[in-house]
Amino acid sequence: MSTQRLRKPAVIALGLAATGVVALCAWAALAPLALPSRDELFEIPSGTWARRMAGDKVEILPAEIHLTQGANDVLLLRNKDSVPQIFGPVLIMPGQSFRLPFETVSVNDFACTAHASGQMRVVVDAMPTAGWPRLKWRALRAWARAPHMFST
Repeated sequence: MSTQRLRKPAVIALGLAATGVVALCAWAALAPLALPSRDELFEIPSGTWARRMAGDKVEILPAEIHLTQGANDVLLLRNKDSVPQIFGPVLIMPGQSFRLPFETVSVNDFACTAHASGQMRVVVDAMPTAGWPRLKWRALRAWARAPHMFST
């Protein structure tokens, strides 16, 4: 078979793939945000306190959590450790969960015993508008949730 005959199907396949990528990006930029839950879950794993008392520098939660108003604007903390944890003015007992909804765009600092620093910041961002801001929001969210294929 000649290389000319092979090139035509390859070009067609490449064109179809590019069209699919463009269509996916257009959908991601324009489609409304609809998530299965507004909860953004963070868990304090079992053994966190014991590891910290043994001298390990345990960073189980990010120092800054970003939520999006109207999309994922409820912080859900689950304490799977064997000791109580404090978040702001709330004591979360072992096995308990605490839900904190955020209704406005804001920056909030809380005392948090699950952090070595004792502090955690919760940033509530505005809902991204259609177009590039929404496409960027979806891409960053997908990247944060995907297992990093290139990490060692």
